[in-house]
Amino acid sequence: MTAQGPQTASNADVPRRNWAGNVRYAAKAFHRPTSVDDLRRLVAGSPRIRAVGSGHSFNRFGDTDGDLVSLAGLPPVVEVDHERRQVTVSGALRYGDVAQQLHTQGYALANLASLPHISVAGAVATATHGSGQTHGNLASAVAGLELVTADGDLLRVDRDTDTFAGMVVGLGALGVVTRVTLDIVPTFAVRQYVRLDLDRAALDEALGSAYSVSVFTDFRSPRLREVWRKQVADQAPPSADWLGTTAADQPRHPVLGMPAENSTPQLGEPGPWHERLPHFKLGFTPSSGDELQSEYHVARSAAADALAALDDVADLIAPVLLVSELRTVAADELWLSPNYRRDSFVLHFTWVEDTAAVLPVVAAVEERLAPFAPRPHWGKVFVTDPAEMSTRYPKYADFTTLLTNLDPTGKFRTDLLNHYFPRPLSG
Repeated sequence: MTAQGPQTASNADVPRRNWAGNVRYAAKAFHRPTSVDDLRRLVAGSPRIRAVGSGHSFNRFGDTDGDLVSLAGLPPVVEVDHERRQVTVSGALRYGDVAQQLHTQGYALANLASLPHISVAGAVATATHGSGQTHGNLASAVAGLELVTADGDLLRVDRDTDTFAGMVVGLGALGVVTRVTLDIVPTFAVRQYVRLDLDRAALDEALGSAYSVSVFTDFRSPRLREVWRKQVADQAPPSADWLGTTAADQPRHPVLGMPAENSTPQLGEPGPWHERLPHFKLGFTPSSGDELQSEYHVARSAAADALAALDDVADLIAPVLLVSELRTVAADELWLSPNYRRDSFVLHFTWVEDTAAVLPVVAAVEERLAPFAPRPHWGKVFVTDPAEMSTRYPKYADFTTLLTNLDPTGKFRTDLLNHYFPRPLSG
């Protein structure tokens, strides 16, 4: 394509910083194209460019010194293929918006993340996930991608494409994803129960007890504060003395002190899947708002040992922690997924908004978890050494090759991406 000046809408709505506010984007220009053709011209004519979605990332993987582009101005698409049981959606759409439209047509996604506010393309690119030991992360539901490549071409790939498994969790480094095709299932109803004060010895049983389960703790006690048990509506409710816990008698929020009205309905009230699987309602502030996050995936079989390994640094964790969430995710075949060929136990940390105070604690957590080969969530705060990271992903070198082939000039590269995936030396 020839590089012409793209026609863009007002750039006032393009984010200048990430959701948490700890990253202010260094882009020299911000764009909000209103058509895919305009986007293609913009990409073809830019030496450095990145796409930004909901901005729900806590590091600089998406921060460029070139052009930053939001796809929020592109026409929204939600196209259901009833025969294939798939839906094709605009990459910039939020999961919450897609879910509502799917539900009205009798369909659902098998899983959702804790908050429905995140964009489909951004969540997929970083292997964001919900919970449930039989459910893969959100990227594992991807059946096809449409993306604008470095030369401005429009590329469509699906599961029959040789490198598809390397392209789904692509960190935004392979092109600008415009559309995503997802597997769907018949819609279903869910009931959510919150149980209090779980003994650690019962953690494994609790995590496998329902469709989706999250366990919250604060590292101030050896016992686990809350279990959020999301079960299909026709499953029997937990017994009064379930695993030695007690039932919450009123709705809760995962972060103490935050309003419970921000959270999805509890107390066993049945409702559609998309209003129960997330922890937070679409129209309300998710989590605490002012925070940082880290997250580590280890083998599911190592859950008890990995959690116990953090006891020695609990006195460091607790003062800078808002809440920690423990979850499970099923294995998949996606090259850069933290769940690549490994059923996972996930340790998530929601920190106070103080980078200087949090980073030393993150380093201490990583040191304690090192024997379990943890894979950090690509969109969170982590300090893992690149050499160590490369040993934790069997397809790391293959992704580096794919990255070089699709983006030979480094158009979509960023400083943090180069830190973890250095460009091969030429000649």
